[in-house]
Amino acid sequence: MRPFRIEIPDAALTELRQKIADTRWPAQYSSGGWERGVPSEYLKGLAEYWSEKYDWRAAESELNRYPQFLTEIDGVTVHFLHIRSEREDAQPLLLTHGWPGSIVEFLDVIGPLTDPAGHGDGSGPAFHLVIPSLPGHGFSGPITEAGWDVGRIADTWAALMAELGYGRYYAGGGDWGSIISLQLAQKDPEHVAGVHISWPTVPSNDAVDLAKMTKEDLDALDQVSMSWFGSQYSGYLQLQTTRPATVSYALSDSPVGLLSWITEKFCEWNTSAQTPEDVVDRDRLLTDVSIYWLTSTIGSTLQLYFESGASLGGLFTPGVPSAPITVPVGVAFFKEDPAPPLRLFGGLETSTLRHWSTLDKGGHFGPMEQPAAFANDLRSFVASVEQ
Repeated sequence: MRPFRIEIPDAALTELRQKIADTRWPAQYSSGGWERGVPSEYLKGLAEYWSEKYDWRAAESELNRYPQFLTEIDGVTVHFLHIRSEREDAQPLLLTHGWPGSIVEFLDVIGPLTDPAGHGDGSGPAFHLVIPSLPGHGFSGPITEAGWDVGRIADTWAALMAELGYGRYYAGGGDWGSIISLQLAQKDPEHVAGVHISWPTVPSNDAVDLAKMTKEDLDALDQVSMSWFGSQYSGYLQLQTTRPATVSYALSDSPVGLLSWITEKFCEWNTSAQTPEDVVDRDRLLTDVSIYWLTSTIGSTLQLYFESGASLGGLFTPGVPSAPITVPVGVAFFKEDPAPPLRLFGGLETSTLRHWSTLDKGGHFGPMEQPAAFANDLRSFVASVEQ
């Protein structure tokens, strides 16, 4: 395990700007809306801002304010932030990002979670934070070896927390972070004290409703949610779970192509958004995209969809056998997230679901969109477990 600082060469930033300038733009239909994808006028303005006004060095400096490390686990390099609270009673907390997210997802919750008193809640739990980059993502990659599915990542996280000396810890996240955190609970229940996820298990207003629903009710919800999601938003999912290499060539060579691919998700994955800036800060969004570009890891990140295709199928399909989840689970349900809920999670039972919150504001990237609400809900869940 060794300290790490982000230091992107000037030449890489110069190349990025030149590639943006050299973009060959396609002809566009004149509707101006998002129904066909990212509008050309919007994307040209965002690309121009990325090239001429966005300050990577400022973002790099912000990231480097936090202690970062690299370690080798299972043959790959793992990058992570490790921020310890000054509170003596702080609990270890492992936060896992999703796709197309990164460690940037959690930058705005670091303060509230490590120092709640300094952010208006002196009575809430505090945390020692471990925020890794997924294998093959950002500064943990790229990787070229097959076999890195969600289960292997969960095993890697268990090894990482053991290496850090944490014998009891909480885990949480959204998107892939939800799936991996729950798998971690299945694989390492002796050390995982609880799991807090922001990708819900059922589209319900409270956890009590889950207990009242029959298997037929839940099966019907699965069919409706997946049918709706599949008809509107699943193009990327079909491609990335079946032919990730094919699209990776274009996304690895064109920064504007990469910007379009990622930006679309930040807009579409919040039902109230007209543009991504309606829900996330423009510079935060570009820092996320820049990490993908400057580390040349987009192709590596897409492989997780191929590797975990069977896991995704199991999570969406009722009745797939899986190890039970025995640790407490809390859910923050951000109502503006259009993604279908992952019902069952293999072994998640009503008795395990200890905490459910419905949050009116916020979509798929809850910690970025509503950091205060996310931090408050996570602290409430942990407080209920620690009682």
